[in-house]
Order: sequence, then C-alpha cells, then structure tokens
Amino acid sequence: MKLLELHINGFGKIHDRTISFSDGINVIYGRNEAGKSTLHTFIRGMLFGMERGRGRAARNDLYSKYEPWENSGTYEGWLRLEQGGVVYRIERRFRKDDRYLRIINETQGREEEPTRALMDRILGGLNETTYNNTISISQLKSATEDGMVGELKNYIANMNTTGNISLNITKATAFLKNQKRSLEANLVLDASREYTALLAEIRSVDAEISSPQYENQLAAYQRTRSQVKGIIENTQAEREALAEKVKKSRQVLADGQFTDRSSVAACEEKARSLYDSFCTAERECKKRSRKLLAGAGIFLAVCGALMAGYLGITDLSRFLPFVIAGGGGAIMGLVLAIVLTARGKRFDRKMEEARAQLSELLARHLGDGTVSSEAMDAFYGRMAEFSKLCDMLDQSEHALDKYTEDISSLQEKQNNCSEMIEKQQRTQWELEKKLEHLNACRTRAAALKRVLAENDRVREEILAIEMAQETMTELSSSIRDSFGLYLNKEASRLVSGITGGIYDSMSIDENLNVFLNTKSRLVPLESISSGAMDQVYLALRLAAARLLQGDGELFPLIFDDSFTLYDDDRLRTALKWLSAAYDGQMIIFTCHRREAQMLRALQAEFQMVEI
Repeated sequence: MKLLELHINGFGKIHDRTISFSDGINVIYGRNEAGKSTLHTFIRGMLFGMERGRGRAARNDLYSKYEPWENSGTYEGWLRLEQGGVVYRIERRFRKDDRYLRIINETQGREEEPTRALMDRILGGLNETTYNNTISISQLKSATEDGMVGELKNYIANMNTTGNISLNITKATAFLKNQKRSLEANLVLDASREYTALLAEIRSVDAEISSPQYENQLAAYQRTRSQVKGIIENTQAEREALAEKVKKSRQVLADGQFTDRSSVAACEEKARSLYDSFCTAERECKKRSRKLLAGAGIFLAVCGALMAGYLGITDLSRFLPFVIAGGGGAIMGLVLAIVLTARGKRFDRKMEEARAQLSELLARHLGDGTVSSEAMDAFYGRMAEFSKLCDMLDQSEHALDKYTEDISSLQEKQNNCSEMIEKQQRTQWELEKKLEHLNACRTRAAALKRVLAENDRVREEILAIEMAQETMTELSSSIRDSFGLYLNKEASRLVSGITGGIYDSMSIDENLNVFLNTKSRLVPLESISSGAMDQVYLALRLAAARLLQGDGELFPLIFDDSFTLYDDDRLRTALKWLSAAYDGQMIIFTCHRREAQMLRALQAEFQMVEI
C-alpha cells in the first residue's frame, strides 16, 4: 500500500490543506504545534474512522480533540492511496450528525460500496490495533526506563499470544466455553422458537417483496414526470414567444400613443369630430349667398350714403326725411356687410384650426398631413387596425394568464410526481433492505434447521467444543513457538542493522526477558540506555510489520517524532539502514531539520514537506 495524497477541509487546526506523498522517504517538517500530530491522526482517521466517545470520555477523545478550529461545520477530508495497482480515494466526514464514508475507485472511474470487505482489501487486512502497534511508530516519549521495559515486554507478550495483535486466544477459549453452556442449557428451545418466528417473518417479507405493483408505479410516475416536464418546457417556450409578441404589439401601440382600445376609440372620435367641424366650416366658407349679401350690404351703404349726401347738399330742409332714410339705409347696409364678413372670418378660423389638428393626427399615423376624405378613410382604416391590435392584445394577455395557470398546474403535477417517485424510491430502498434481511433470515433459518435436525447430537457438539479448546491451546503454543523463533531471527537482524552493529542480535527467553547480544556478552534490556531501548522498540515493530505483511505489498512506515531520543550518530545509522533496508514508503514527521540534512548527506532520495 502507498499513500499518494491527502486533503483536509477541516481537521484540528488545519484547514483547506493538500499534501502529496512520493515513493520512498517523505520528511514532514514542522515546528512544535505546527500540526504534525494532526496530520498523523488524520491519516489514521481516514483509514479506520473516528468515533466520538460517550459521556465523560467524549471530553478528551480524539474526536473532540481534533474538531476543526475554523468552520466547525466542515469536519472532513479525503485520502488517495494505491493498493494492488488500484488507486482509491477515501472520503470521510467525521461530524456525528452528518457522518459519511465514500470510496472512489479512480483506476476504474467508479464509486464502490464502502463495505468492511472492501476496506479489508484496501488495507490488506490491517486493522487499527495492528496499525498502531506496527507501521505507526512513535517514540516512548516520557516513559521512565522501567516503564519502557514494561511497555516492550507487554508488546512482546501480545505478539507472542496473538500472532497478529488482534487474535486473543483467552477470549476465544472463553467463547467456546460459553457456547458449550449455551448448547447444554438453552440452544434447542431458543432455536425452535426463533426458527418458527423466522418462518413467519420470511413469509411476510416474501409476500411484500413479490408484489409487482411497486415497480410499475415507479415506472409510470417516472414517465409521467418526464412527459409533464416536456409539456412544461413547450408551454414555457410558447408563453415566452407570445409574451415577446405582446411586448412588440404594446410597443406599436405606444409608438401610436395608445394604451388600449378606449384610447384608440377616443382618437378616432376626436378625428371624426374635427373632420365634421372642418367640413361644416368649409361649407360655410364656400357659401356664395353670404358673400352676395355682404356685397349688397356694402352697395346699399354706398348708395344710401351718396343719396343722403346729395339730397343734404341740395336742400336739407326739404329732403330731410329722405336724407335720414338714406343715412339709415347706409348704416344698415354697412352693419350687414360687417356682420357677414366677421361670420365668414370665424368660419375660416374654425376651418383652419380643425385642419391643423387633423393634419397633425394624419401626419402621425399616415405620414402625410393632407386633409381629405381619402386621407380620413385611410385614417379610419388605420384606427381599425389599432382596434384589432388591441383586441388581439386582450386575447393574448388572456392566453398568457392561461399559460401561467397551466404551467403552475403542470409544475404542481410534476412536484407531485417527484414526491411520489421519492416515496417509491424510499420504498424501494426499504424493500431492498427487507430483501437483505430476508436473505439473512433464510440463512439463519437454514442454520437453525440444521441445529434442530441434530438436536440428538448435542453431546457430540459439546465433545467437538472440548476438542476445539484443546486445539486452540495447541495452536496458541504453536504460535508462541513459531513467533518466538521468528522474532528472535528477524528482530535480531533488524537490531543489528539499526544499531550499526553495536548489538549483534536479540534473544527472548521463555519468561519474555529480552537480552541484547554483543561480541562479548548478553546485555539485559534493563541495562541499556533509553535511546538504545527505543531502537529495540523500533526493531520489534518493524519485525511485527514484516510478519504481518508476509509476501504482500509493503505498508508505509509512519514515524511520528520517533527519533527524538536519538543522538546524531544513532540517527544517521538508523536513517542509512532504513533507506537501504526498507523498499516501501516511509513518512517521517519531525520537528527538526536534522533528518533532512542527514538524508542529503547520505545522498538518499526523499521528499521534503514543510507545514
């Protein structure tokens, strides 16, 4: 297995950070409190998850310790790794109320079901306990020398007892004893009742699952939703086209200074009234009788004046009545002429005013202001077009309202279909779970049936358990013997290499006492320095890691401030040996630059990452 890249959205103090890993050695440098332990814990959490503790334990557990400092709602990230030639991306969200795990097979470009079997395959069978005791390597920190000895002995004892730090022979033996008691006391009665209940449950779930109605309903709802969606799209397109047409028609009305049909009718009525006034005034202006009467009045006035003047000059006293009559006639003729002339001018003015207003209307709507009956007919035709346009607008706006109502109704229908589809999908999920449960029930029922059929063989079962206990004991002894030999051989080789030959080998006696071999004598573990004891601890972990990995892919070794107690010579020896002896990936978290400096001096290839 090889780590490729990680990204932290939010984890502890780290926010929105991506780190890539290379083959071979990776040195992750950071000052104290820079976030190295946060990165290490994040890798562990991505591989094995991280649950929040219960009660008081939740106050100081890893979940609470590494909750994001920024944006507390984002407690997540992803890790890319390669296993067996396949690249996987593990995505996790740790928030308790919104936790999820996704596994993306990037090589095949698909998401896979995050089952335990898949995680076991990705991790090569590595569990969290084994991870913490093998490939995740830290120094013993502040333990006293006696405490370090105790920790090493406990580690060796676990390995001797379990073989892989996960199998517990004592617990397995206790389990067999409990199984024996269960067989002797309650197995037959409980199995019979459970078997009967399982058969009833199987019949009930089977009847529910076998109904063909569900899938047909789901398909019908899906078709209906698809059809309604198409109708909505077409209706919306038609509505938009009609709305654009209405907009353009409204603009035509606005250009004509109209708003609706009433404004068109008002304009037409105004033009008709103006034209009637124009025609009336024009007829009056053209009447000859008025002009003749005005001329006659003027002639009468002139004749009366001449007559009065002549008679007045000849003999005023004699012809006074005639003079008065002639003067009166002259005045009457003059008044008549003036009245008729004034009336003619009034009709002329009225005609010009009507002509001016009509000319403005005709010019606006026809482009020509000439007033004529033909122009008025054209104008009335134009107004008829505007009236028709108003009628069409009213119909179109009514149609728009209808489109809106139809779309709303269709959207409601679509939403109802979506709700029903979601309901049916939830039902499908529930039925799938019931199917899984049904299969489990059938499997359990088959097992119980076999138990019931072999009820008379309880004693043989008990005997078999006793034989299994004996076998477990023998297996435990075999594991201890075989592992002890392996540990002595492999750990000795590793101790020799990691100490630069200061100690040739290591021996572990039957009481789990550890001795380091030099050329001259055996040195008890209690007699060596803390730094040397840390090297032994590292050698034991590497030996266990090699045992667990077998011939499979090498796991990455993760060192978290593992070399704090090493002096420069011891560190140089360890790094030189590790770079040559381990072909897998190594990730070294450190708060010192000396690891990188020594790797450069050793001309070892490595990647340096500063955080």
